[in-house]
Amino acid sequence: MSKADLLVERGADRLEGLSRKAAAKGGFAAKLADELAEDAAFLRKLKPSLIKARAKGQAPINRAPQEPRAPSPQISASRPPKRRRRKRARRRGGPNPFLVAGVALAAGIALAKVIDWRGHAHPRDN
Repeated sequence: MSKADLLVERGADRLEGLSRKAAAKGGFAAKLADELAEDAAFLRKLKPSLIKARAKGQAPINRAPQEPRAPSPQISASRPPKRRRRKRARRRGGPNPFLVAGVALAAGIALAKVIDWRGHAHPRDN
């Protein structure tokens, strides 16, 4: 196997591991487990040596698709499932909202004064 084949195989193994973990976790993650298993099978088809062999006609091109299945979740009776704590929403930073409101107020007042001043420069005599 070439170095590129090993990298592809390692990536597929990681996807399978994620698929197993997702299936064991349950819930929404379990729904993604089948997709991850399919991605691992597809990634294995993308090995450079297999692509090269298919291009030369040495490997079959249209194989019957295999049905990759994510493993079913196995619940261990020895210990209860871990309870996850919610992560608090982190403040992403940014300027203080009171500062923004103050700057907007000052800019509005300054703009109103400039408009009023320019209005006195050219009065309309009707």
